[in-house]
Amino acid sequence: MSEALRIALVGNPNCGKTSLFNHLTGTRQKVANYAGVTVERKMGQFSLASGRPVRVLDLPGTYSLNATSPDEAVTRDVVKGNIAEEAEQDAFVCVVDATNLRLHLGLVLEMMALGKPLLVVLNMMDEARRRGMQINTEKLSQRLGVPVVETVAVRDSGIETLKNALEQERFSVPQRELSDVRLSGEPHQQVEQVEQVLRDVVVFVEEQDKRTDFFDRIFLHPVWGLITLTVLMFVIFQAVFAWAGPVQDLIVEGFEWLGETIGGFLTDGSMLQSLVVDGIIGGAGGVMEFLPQILILFFFILVLEESGYLPRAAFLLDKLMFKAGLSGRAFIPLLSSFACAVPGVMATRSIGDPRDRLVTIMVAPLMTCSARLPVYALLIGAFIPEQTIWGLFNLQGLVLFGLYAGGVVSALLVAFVMKLFQKDKSPHALLMELPSYQIPDPKSILIGVLDRGKIFIKRVGGIILALTIILWFLCTFPQPPEGATLPDIDYSIAGMLGHLLQPIFAPLGFNWQIVVALIPAMAAREMVVAALGTVYALSTGDEDSTAQALSEWITADGSGWSLATALSLLVWFIYAPHCLATLATVKRETGSWGTVSVMTIYLFGLAYLMSFFTYQIAVQIWG
Repeated sequence: MSEALRIALVGNPNCGKTSLFNHLTGTRQKVANYAGVTVERKMGQFSLASGRPVRVLDLPGTYSLNATSPDEAVTRDVVKGNIAEEAEQDAFVCVVDATNLRLHLGLVLEMMALGKPLLVVLNMMDEARRRGMQINTEKLSQRLGVPVVETVAVRDSGIETLKNALEQERFSVPQRELSDVRLSGEPHQQVEQVEQVLRDVVVFVEEQDKRTDFFDRIFLHPVWGLITLTVLMFVIFQAVFAWAGPVQDLIVEGFEWLGETIGGFLTDGSMLQSLVVDGIIGGAGGVMEFLPQILILFFFILVLEESGYLPRAAFLLDKLMFKAGLSGRAFIPLLSSFACAVPGVMATRSIGDPRDRLVTIMVAPLMTCSARLPVYALLIGAFIPEQTIWGLFNLQGLVLFGLYAGGVVSALLVAFVMKLFQKDKSPHALLMELPSYQIPDPKSILIGVLDRGKIFIKRVGGIILALTIILWFLCTFPQPPEGATLPDIDYSIAGMLGHLLQPIFAPLGFNWQIVVALIPAMAAREMVVAALGTVYALSTGDEDSTAQALSEWITADGSGWSLATALSLLVWFIYAPHCLATLATVKRETGSWGTVSVMTIYLFGLAYLMSFFTYQIAVQIWG
């Protein structure tokens, strides 16, 4: 087999680079970290018609090689060959938004100044033609001295032309007329060069982008825009419960059948049966049940991102977030944290100001990540009636929306308090590009949802499954002495530890089973559901249908939880930093154990304080 062709995709944010990457590589992608830095690299593979493999590197979006953020610094270092593992690229494919050449050509000129082998992809050509722009692609290629390929990445248009260009190796160090362009030159020189190219190759017909103007009058309106954003968030949380229900039922039934089938081949009541049915199948099933809800949440986030709405939401919320000590740029990292705080913290690399970046990192864990959904779904499903309010709204969805809103309000309040203690209180202007509205690319959304699903399943198959087995061991050994009258788990390591710590959490309404479940939840929040299932199965002696029976156990008369306990635990999970991966990411991003320590202390402090008030007030109201 011939040696793989190594290419790297370079472009401004919102140029369609990721869609192009997805259409080229499909699901043959993987994500890893560059050695010595925290920024991720996304790589994929595909084959040309000749069978030659192509290795594609999708670099972080950047407006210039004069980096102002960690993401842009990685792109600069790869382009300049400063990262050894990516020093040998056969070509750089510069992806350019045809509707915004004035901004995007600047990066192409910088690449040319470095003398790199280039191939320019003129993306979103359909949108340019719709606006009345006439671009002479052949003349643009001659003017730049590099090949130019037209594409519409969201519809595969031009992809084969691009592959043919790669097949023929139509890229080389540009023999350019723009020989006076230098990376170290004055910015106005580059602007003049871009304007000269545009005059030569582009005919602009005076036609406004009426679609974008129409939607912006709604989405950027100070009143209607906020109402629209609130409705969008509300619909998303309603859908998380309403749409996922039927699929969740199928998953539960599937794991029940699997547990009964495999358990039937094992000796009834044996240690092995308990380990397999309660520890492995019950634990994994209790978490996998919530996969549909997580995928629905990711789907909506990806659709909003692909459509071009997210930057507008950031712009709309900038004034409100500034009053709380945040920047409008914090909106996208914080929204990402609704899926998982780890990529949310990592997304703060796009925030150039160190002050704003630190505040965003500190409040990101307060966004209700998808790992909390299993806990919320369990408790809401058990204690909140499934009924319709005002003939339209799902009551359980309303409660879920309230929990998410509680996290958001708490984040704004924490950011405001941090702002009071900051020495630098000067305003920082928000400068960002608002891309044109686009119809979301179905292929990119599908790949994105599948990737998130794979990550979640790997967590179930990896750390959560391992912790479930460890917890089963701690709940099973040592065995009770002869003549014991209490359930076996009371004599185990986990039981003794739970009883030891329970007095500390008694003011919150937590029993010893909850305390035991909170320990492995430090590694992964969703682990608490599997942990509760294992603990209750072993403490009741009922080892069948663990995931299904958990809801019945915690609501049982006499031995179950009160509504006050359930509400207290829900509030606990709004704040508690039950995610070692997030804390490790914060250490990696900030390089400071002090930041991690402050985050851990203040989040656990808030969790205890707010749960205490919730439980005590709920007891007074409902008894």
